[in-house]
Amino acid sequence: MSAADRISNIRRWRRPTPSSTFTASYKADPDPSKINLGVGAYRDNDGKPWVLPVVKKAEQAIVADGSLDHEYLAIDGIKSFTDASVRLILGAASPAVAEKRYAACQTISGTGAVRLGADFLARFKMAPVYISNPTWANHRAIFTDAGFKDIREYKYWNPKTRGLNLDEILATFKAAPNGSILLLHPCAHNPTGVDPSFDQWKMIAQVAREKNHVIFFDCAYQGFASGSLERDAQAVRYFVDSGFEVLIAQSYAKNFGLYNERTGCLSIITRTPQLAQNASSQLCKIVRANYSNPPAFGARIVSLVLNNPQLNAEWEQQLKTMADRIISMRKALFEALTQLGTPGTWNHIVDQIGMFSFTGLTPAQVKVLHDKYHVYMTENGRISMAGLNTSNVRRFAEAVDWVVRNVN
Repeated sequence: MSAADRISNIRRWRRPTPSSTFTASYKADPDPSKINLGVGAYRDNDGKPWVLPVVKKAEQAIVADGSLDHEYLAIDGIKSFTDASVRLILGAASPAVAEKRYAACQTISGTGAVRLGADFLARFKMAPVYISNPTWANHRAIFTDAGFKDIREYKYWNPKTRGLNLDEILATFKAAPNGSILLLHPCAHNPTGVDPSFDQWKMIAQVAREKNHVIFFDCAYQGFASGSLERDAQAVRYFVDSGFEVLIAQSYAKNFGLYNERTGCLSIITRTPQLAQNASSQLCKIVRANYSNPPAFGARIVSLVLNNPQLNAEWEQQLKTMADRIISMRKALFEALTQLGTPGTWNHIVDQIGMFSFTGLTPAQVKVLHDKYHVYMTENGRISMAGLNTSNVRRFAEAVDWVVRNVN
């Protein structure tokens, strides 16, 4: 490769990502009625970021604790944090917890957890990786950068029903080579907001068991999706209780609002405690060569809250506050579209769950929403429900009604 080619490649690599360009465009727009439905972060009813009161309380307690210092953490992080993370996703009564059949490692939020899991699998289980279509845009990039060459897709979204494409999912997993890696969203699928029912999860598990597939859960929204920590962990717990060895990536960006603290955890559930110890050793080797050890502050917040019954109860209530506000915006948008008589069916708005909704709007309609109504959303029709509030939901519904009637 010539020097000119290398420079050209560097320039391409350094171009702003679509999300950064999107955010910059929104901020630069002077229109007072602009609506940002692309942001992947919670906003309150005033459209402002919300720091959970329990997080503020934990921060104050940490700052006031004179016993804490800034020494390096262990390679795998704060043990009280990682143990609590495993209990949170599996349940305190899980046999895997009681028998210590897990390796858990603090990570650089959920993205870092997925990447650490991908690096681990690349060393010990190089196999085809199946990601949903559509999925979070970073999934493919993470596994590609970890060295996987065979990344395939399973059709997740059914555009006709605006729901789950279960038949295609099952057929793809049945046809996949034995021992393939299945990357699954256990709740609040990003970007569609469509989740399998519990019975459908059982069907997916049956195929995975027959084909000896490796299960990798990316759980970024536990509790934030439905307001129930147990409900949102149901799929993960079923697979683990059914005897699967699984990888689980957890993020505390959404359910604690710790976006910039980059707080996450990767857990590997094994069949024996010895295998868990072996896995833990290998994870530490990967981390040591990557970023050496993780940051402390966000993990200290989460550990304090999860391990303190009073603070944990406050957190669960505030978590439900966020989930309920998003659910209320789904209802408000559906009701406004129904009142307007907007052509088409819109039940999927309330049937979907979590922060995001796949509206079914076309790229042409999304462009008009941007150009005419100053609505910022992704080209594929995905919106962040957190960007809606009581002041703008009707205006957005009217804009959708217009483009549906006038733009093909």
